[in-house]
Order: sequence, then structure tokens, then C-alpha cells
Amino acid sequence: MALDAVEAISQLQDPSSAKRRSAAKRLRKLGNPSAGPALLEALKNEVRDSRTWETQYQMTMALGTCGSPSDLPHLRDLVLQRETLHAVHTAGGDAIVRLSYGEHSHDEAIGWCLSTGDETLVGGALQAVAVLRLVPKQETVTRVLDFVEARSPHDGIYFWPAVAAAGWTGQRVHDFLTACITGPRSDVAEAATDSLAGSYGTHRPL
Repeated sequence: MALDAVEAISQLQDPSSAKRRSAAKRLRKLGNPSAGPALLEALKNEVRDSRTWETQYQMTMALGTCGSPSDLPHLRDLVLQRETLHAVHTAGGDAIVRLSYGEHSHDEAIGWCLSTGDETLVGGALQAVAVLRLVPKQETVTRVLDFVEARSPHDGIYFWPAVAAAGWTGQRVHDFLTACITGPRSDVAEAATDSLAGSYGTHRPL
């Protein structure tokens, strides 16, 4: 039987990393705001152990669905720390956009992630943009494409903007998607093909 929110919150303190991770996954699915404070505290403890990167990822992703804008300062500080694992950078970018979206300020959140120059963090942010089907302002779209196209077409950072662009407009977006279709990555080409047809596809993050 699946855990309810109260059981999952309690399990965040389990000695087993696998069970803590399972609890975080469940809370991420439930999206219950009452779990936000417990997830934040659990994440603060979890990041002390570099061996539990999968659990840290799921806790951070869960915070994105259960937390509040008041958690943003901690998340931003966390992803700026040199010792923070790449998995947390990805999930942190996703969570920052999600929590900012609730405040109708996702353009600012995307811009902040871009300003760090952290490709992993930006990738996580664009993951959230695609899944939430956000349509940023045109200047934000331009900044995103400038950032992405400065990388090799072999880079995985092309994938989520190729998905997200299903809802974007303009010649620059069309040219980006067309280039993705003829690029070296089959996953990006497939996503871009769907986007040109106006479809977001069925892509979901881990």
C-alpha cells in the first residue's frame, strides 16, 4: 500500500537511504504543501553525505512540488556551493523554477539560473519549463537559446528546450528546432520533431 503524506514525512527520518528516497518520491508525487518544512530539513541533513546522491535528488525534486517560495533562498544557496552534487544542481534548477512559478516569476528564476553559467543547473530549470509547459517572455527565450546554442550539439542540454519549444514562437525558435532535427542526438531530434508539430510528447524527468 502506498504511503500517505504523514507516513512518508515520518519515513524521511528512516536510517535507510533507500527508504528516505522512497518517501521523497512519494511526497513528490503527492505534492502536499504540509511536507515542505520536513523535506527542507531532511535535505539539509542529506546533503552532508555525498554517497546518497539519488536520495538528495528526489528530496530536492519533492521540495519543488511541496515547498513554498520561502524555500528559494536556501535552494539558491545550496546550488551555488561548490561541494553540492550535480544531481542536486539538476533538481535544484527544476525546483527553483517550480517554486517561482507559483509566484508568477518564472522568467526571473530562469534568468537567475542562466546567470550562474552552471549548465547542470540550467538543464534542471529547462526541465521544469518543459514539464510545466511554460512560455517565457521572448527575451528569456532568446537568452535560453543563446546559452544552449553556445554548447556542442552533442550536449544533453539541448533536450529539454527542444521539448519546451513546442509552446514557443518566433523564427529563432523555428531555426533552433530545425537545427536540432538534423543534429547528432536522436533524442533531441525526436523532441524537436514533436515540438515543430506543436506536441510536447510524453517526456518525464526521473
